[in-house]
Amino acid sequence: MGSSRSAAGRGGGGGGRKSSRFPPKNPPFKQQKQPKKKKKEAGREEPTPSSEDTAGRPLASASEQLGFFLAQYQSANGIHLSSLELDSIRDTCILELSQGPEPDVNALGKQIKAAFGPSWKGVLYEGSLDQGKIHPGSPAVIAITASAIRTIEILRGFRSLTRECHAAKLFSKHIKIEEQVAMLKNRVNIACGTPNRIKKLIDIEALGLSRLSVILLDMHTDVKGYSLLTLPQIRDEFWDLYKNYFHERIVEGNLRICLFGPINIQNEIKGKSSKV
Repeated sequence: MGSSRSAAGRGGGGGGRKSSRFPPKNPPFKQQKQPKKKKKEAGREEPTPSSEDTAGRPLASASEQLGFFLAQYQSANGIHLSSLELDSIRDTCILELSQGPEPDVNALGKQIKAAFGPSWKGVLYEGSLDQGKIHPGSPAVIAITASAIRTIEILRGFRSLTRECHAAKLFSKHIKIEEQVAMLKNRVNIACGTPNRIKKLIDIEALGLSRLSVILLDMHTDVKGYSLLTLPQIRDEFWDLYKNYFHERIVEGNLRICLFGPINIQNEIKGKSSKV
């Protein structure tokens, strides 16, 4: 009996010590785990809307896009537009696309359809050469890019339209200008190319502007960070083309600009406001 009491006492004493150790450890362990989990969840949730809000450059309004473009125009050409000139260029000259943070070239055809609205087919497919309603080589849309490779990519994006809406690629790499002149004697609804070749074809009256409704400017940046408006030689060629054939039409309200791709709105708007 004594030994069993002694064993029981030892067992009870050991059990008592264990019960006195573990209960205090468990609550602090649970209390620390839950707050850490909440902090991690909060850390994952906060940056997402923040990065989407600050990086949503393609979501800029028509007014901001116009401000960006006019700031680029003035800076690149060393000119200062007066208040009267700026007032004559309205936000309606911007054709907005429903783009996400990273524009999808493959969806470009669908975006153009949506931007034109119900009248898109009438504008892009209007008439035929046989009916005499349109002039040969006169596209409704001219897309301007910084390179031949990018031209091919943009035209691929128009693929959903070009089964009926004939497209023309206008760049100098591997294509003689005589070949393009011959091609432009046919019906063309969309043209895409580099600034220098587009201007040459307009100069010799092979590329017509009678139906031109939109100029789409590809704002894509290459691996070195250059774009249509920042690559030195291409930039100069673009502004030469724009000043000669497009600016007056923009001012008169007969032509719209479509900026395809991300643009740095904040810096350019500040630059424009300091000049005007």
